[in-house]
Amino acid sequence: MHEPSYVTVGKAGSVRIDELQEFDVRGERIAVANVSSVLYAFDDTCTHRGCSLADGDLEGTTVTCVCHGSQFDVTTGSVVRGPAERPLGVYGVRVVGDDLQVEA
Repeated sequence: MHEPSYVTVGKAGSVRIDELQEFDVRGERIAVANVSSVLYAFDDTCTHRGCSLADGDLEGTTVTCVCHGSQFDVTTGSVVRGPAERPLGVYGVRVVGDDLQVEA
């Protein structure tokens, strides 16, 4: 079993508490949510119509897509409320020194 590979995407403090931010991770759009100082990384693209989830609303561990209201749990990627039916991919995220790193 090999260790996951991580990519530095920005500074650790760049995603403020209870906010979302989009990052490019090797050509993929990944959103990072800061939920009460715990970071979660997941696909930034809603599985319903492809809208950016980083533009959505974060309430607790639930992100709501601004396009059609689909909701996802940022901790697991699971669908909380449709119209989306497919879950999001989730990724490891860590802070090393001052760097924010996402699994690639």
